[in-house]
Order: sequence, then C-alpha cells, then structure tokens
Amino acid sequence: MLEELAPLANRFAAAGHRLYVVGGTVRDLLIGDGSFGTADDIDLTTSARPEDIHECVRDLADAVWNQGERFGTVGARIGERILEITTFRAESYTDDSRKPHVVFADDVETDLARRDFTINAMALELTSDSPTLVDPHSGAVDLVQRVLRTPLSAEESFSDDPLRMLRAARFITSLDLVPVPELVAAVQQMAGRLEIVSAERIRDEFEKLICTRHPTNGLWFLVETGLADQFLPELPAMRLEHDPIHRHKDVLTHTFAVVDNVRPHDELDEDHRNFDFRTVRLAALFHDVGKPRTRGFQKGKGTTFHHHDVVGAKMTRRRLTELRFSSDDVSSITELVALHLRFHTYRLGWSDSAVRRYVRDAGDLLSELNVLTRCDCTTRNEKKARTLSRRMDELEERIAELAAAEELAALRPELDGSQVMEHLGLRPGPEIGRALAFLMEIRLEEGLIGEEAARARLDEWFRGEQES
Repeated sequence: MLEELAPLANRFAAAGHRLYVVGGTVRDLLIGDGSFGTADDIDLTTSARPEDIHECVRDLADAVWNQGERFGTVGARIGERILEITTFRAESYTDDSRKPHVVFADDVETDLARRDFTINAMALELTSDSPTLVDPHSGAVDLVQRVLRTPLSAEESFSDDPLRMLRAARFITSLDLVPVPELVAAVQQMAGRLEIVSAERIRDEFEKLICTRHPTNGLWFLVETGLADQFLPELPAMRLEHDPIHRHKDVLTHTFAVVDNVRPHDELDEDHRNFDFRTVRLAALFHDVGKPRTRGFQKGKGTTFHHHDVVGAKMTRRRLTELRFSSDDVSSITELVALHLRFHTYRLGWSDSAVRRYVRDAGDLLSELNVLTRCDCTTRNEKKARTLSRRMDELEERIAELAAAEELAALRPELDGSQVMEHLGLRPGPEIGRALAFLMEIRLEEGLIGEEAARARLDEWFRGEQES
C-alpha cells in the first residue's frame, strides 16, 4: 500500500499538507484479511482544503470529480484504484435535518473523534518521516478485543449521524463485535432519531447488513434495540407469533435461521451458484411476514397457504417500496415471497403438469425460488429435513427431465396468437386471449400434443364458446 500511494503522498508533502489513510482501510489492514489488494477504493483524509487537493492530484489522476466537494471530498481515479480524499472535518445533524452540516477541522484528531466507531477512528499518516499510526481512541485494542464503541459518547456520535445506529448492527455481525452497554442503551433511547435519515441511506446500510456472512446477531440487535420498529416493523411483529411448524419459539427465530441458511457464493461449489444471493437473502427475510396477519397458518388447512402468500407479498411490496428499492427488486422479492410455499402444495408427488406449473409460475426466478425453498427448511427433526431435501432433489430432477424434453423454460401454447386468428378466422380481441389461455392449460396439463391436435382441440373449444 505504501508503495502504491507514495507518489500521491510525496505530492501532498511537497505542498506542505498532511495525508492519511483513514477509516475502514486502516481497520482492514490491521485485521490482515488481504482486502486492500482487492478493494476498489481507499479513503484518505488531509489537512489540504478541496481546492488544494485538486492541485495535488491533477497530474497524477486519470480522472477527478468533485460532486462531494461541498462536503470536503474530492474523488480521483489513479489506475484501477478509486480514491476519496477528504479535508479534516467535523460534522453534525441538526434536530430535523437529513443532511449533515460540515465544518472543516485543522487536525486529524478532531476528524477521527467525529467518526462512527473507534475501530474506524484510526489513521495512518503517509507524509511523516515513517508511516505513523494515529489511534487516539484505542481502536486497535478494541479491534483485538472484539469491542464496538464510539470515540465520543454514544449519544453524541448517534446525534451527529443517526445512521450509525444501524451501521453498528453491520459491524456487530461482520466483525463479530460485542457492543458496550452504553452503546446499546443509547440506541434504545435514540432509535426514533433514525426518522431524519433518508430511506435511501437506510436501505443501502441495511443491504450491507443482510449480505454479511452471518447477519443474525446484527438483525437481533435491530429488533432488541427498537431500531427495526423505525423502518422494518414487520420483524418485531414476527417475534410475537409462535411457530409450531418449525418448532421455534417464534416466527422471527425461524426467519433469521432461513436468512442464515442462504450462503454466499464463495461458500458454495460452482454448480450451486446460479442464483442472485442478495435477492434470495432479502426474500428469506420477508418470506413469513404474512404469518402474524394470518392466524391458523399450519400446513394442511386448506387455503391458508395462498392467503399467507398473498398477505406476505402485499406487505413486502409496501415495505420495499417505502425503502426505495428499485422496481425490479420489489418485483423479484415480492414474487419469491408469493411463491415460496408453492413447493408444499404438491404433497403427493410431482406430476408433469405440476412441474410445468411450478416452472411457469417461477419464470426467471426459478433458481432463486429453489434456493429459498431449500433454505426454508429449519426443522430440528432430522428425518423430516431429509424428507424435504429428497423431495426438493426429486423436483429439480423432474424439472431437468422435462426441460430436456419440452423446452420447459419457454413454456407457451403450441399455437401463437397469429395462428389462432388465422385458424379461427378471427380479428384481434378478447376471444383470442381466451383461446390462448385454453391452449396454455393444455400445455401445462398434457405437455406437447402437436399442432394438428392443438388445432382440433381449439376447434372443439371454439364450438363450445359459440354455443354458450
């Protein structure tokens, strides 16, 4: 790292400015996880003001941008590396503002004091005679001891930026840290202050949490401190609902187990990575949000599967929309929630028609639905778990067999709209839609019957339509 940043450090030193690597980069270097070599960006802080930063990087950078300059940040790309260089600063939120008020500082210690946690309040000076670690709040000690605390009082830190309360949950789970009692107490007291933070910032931070390897501890932190009530009240609601099916004390415990069952791609062999990890993790979190609204959800109770799915999907759509997820995300995650119990509706085995309907309903989300279905098995009954796993294996085998025989991924009627209009002598209209729906039912129930047979069945259907 020192070798890579030496030309930049020399430029700042020659101009009389001090330059430090700061924050998460220093933390990760101390952990020694090798992330510097793969990181796309590096955070630096400096005594230079934004206009001076421009002067120092202009001849070295391949590109420079200044969108964050009013907050003291100048962005630059040198080779493949993205640098964000920020003037020492102190910032805080007013009581009702969603944007920080930025004030530049004159020394790195002031800058570090206003950072979120001690593990991120360390800096490595590059412009001193030798690289010097600046750690006024003992962040290195906290990192070794697995402690999460704030440089200033927790109340002051969270008042400066309420999103830090949510960020605490991510560090608790990603670095296996234990928050000090005063931090927990401050979050419980100040959780309502999250309301001044924009939905987009909350969404982005929450996504980082949900995509950590084992997010359970961080998710429990959200629930137990009251943070979840502020932006995801469905979670604490599930805690109150008993879950007799999976023998957990509540639905929330089961939900977190399902989330954790969805493993990152680098923990899986190549044959099992063909799904969108982030999408399935979010679908796992929301998959049972409908249960507290649908009493009597136990398996085998008639239409409760469908009712639970519909209610859960509506709740998921509303919450994701409020958190400003993209329309594609909302559509995909909501659809997975709506379909996640479809597997259990075929309790007596997988007929060809059942497989076709399952694949047709899943569409482009087939791989994601299969992963979610497998991960939804959290029973402690080993015999039941093996049975469910075997049934899922059988389903995937049947899908593969029919896919090879029938081009299952492109399920459609054997005659298209133009062919139907030509054969029946009709113009475009609702009748064509009904005819295609009839042919699609044949395809789902019977598979490929051939165009000649399809036309004969269409004639029979059309005569019935005319008579009625």
